[in-house]
Amino acid sequence: MNEIIKKNGITFGIYAGVFSIAFTSFMYTYDIALFTNMWVGSIKIVVYLIIAILLLNKTKNELINMFSFKDAFTTYFICFTICILMATVFEVLLFNVIDPGAKDVIQENLIEFQVNMMKKMGAPTAAIKDAVEKISEANQFDVFQIIKGSAFAIAISSIFGLLFAAIFKSKPKDQF
Repeated sequence: MNEIIKKNGITFGIYAGVFSIAFTSFMYTYDIALFTNMWVGSIKIVVYLIIAILLLNKTKNELINMFSFKDAFTTYFICFTICILMATVFEVLLFNVIDPGAKDVIQENLIEFQVNMMKKMGAPTAAIKDAVEKISEANQFDVFQIIKGSAFAIAISSIFGLLFAAIFKSKPKDQF
């Protein structure tokens, strides 16, 4: 593997992981209700998109435009796998060791958020009750659930990685 790809993937992965931990810490300390706020989630996604663009642009420039699809995807994948793993370890510690009670507060906020959304959409009372029961039964902050969610996040992130790799790859010389 090319050293530039590895170095940039790891470096930006650590940056993205530190951002994720800092963002989660901010939400936890400022207002735990932010964990169920769609706008906050949207801001986090925009920051990750910016990190991906900066990462791939920097790597492409350092490789002097010899950036294959595989190299672009590998760079992205290394970065966001490191980020997700760092965030996973932090969330397991935060919600299962540091403050296990926080997950109950977030669960209550999530139920309230879900009920309000379903009411706005005109869902029948039976469907709302069913959704509340499912959310109440699920323990999304259990270590296994956090790890399962992280595997899902890596899979979804890989789809974005494929798209970014297609955008940032260098075109063969004969296409210029």
